[in-house]
Amino acid sequence: MLLHIPDVLSREQVMQMRAMLDAADWTDGRETVGAQGAQVKRNQQLPDASPLRQQLGQLVLAALARNPLYHAAALPLRTLSPRFNRYQGGGQYGFHVDGAVMALSSDAQLRSDVSCTLFLSEPDEYDGGELIVNDTYGEHEVKLPAGDLIVYPSSSLHRVTPVTRGARVAAFFWVQSLIRDDSRRRLLFELDASIQRLTQGGADAASLLQLSGVYHNLLRQWAET
Repeated sequence: MLLHIPDVLSREQVMQMRAMLDAADWTDGRETVGAQGAQVKRNQQLPDASPLRQQLGQLVLAALARNPLYHAAALPLRTLSPRFNRYQGGGQYGFHVDGAVMALSSDAQLRSDVSCTLFLSEPDEYDGGELIVNDTYGEHEVKLPAGDLIVYPSSSLHRVTPVTRGARVAAFFWVQSLIRDDSRRRLLFELDASIQRLTQGGADAASLLQLSGVYHNLLRQWAET
């Protein structure tokens, strides 16, 4: 499921983050991938050990915790602390699939089910830099306003096109979902969205209770913890 989640960060939060990121020390993004990824990756990242990465990552996670649409879509169980990257001067990332298993700590791992990119540059600040996600329905081009989030299956083939003007700055992270299978996550998301719309429309309470029971029983049947 490819989903655009608007306004995860406010304009003020984006401006605050950008001021700190624009003054930060960046490193070669190829240092954080394996040999295959390094062949197609040309960008910059905040070092994993950077205190700024930890500080800004906590701000992103706090914003996500307040966003019900994100939780309904991702059903997060574990989340890798956000990283931050910058593309400029022709920087790009060729087609790749994200790693299936990632280290959360020295003794814990995360299975990547959902990939997330939080845009921190306005679309008119740079040329190029589109996120291209390839799925069974073709290629989808994504270039969102600053503060907006895109979520998509980590199994998707995807790339970032060359940035030929300005700089594309973003946060990115991965989620291990309670629901491993993307098609089941989509069904639960659509069911939850339907329940919310029916509730707002004043639907019959007994029917809403029955539908809510179906949702939670499916979640109980499919969830992995």
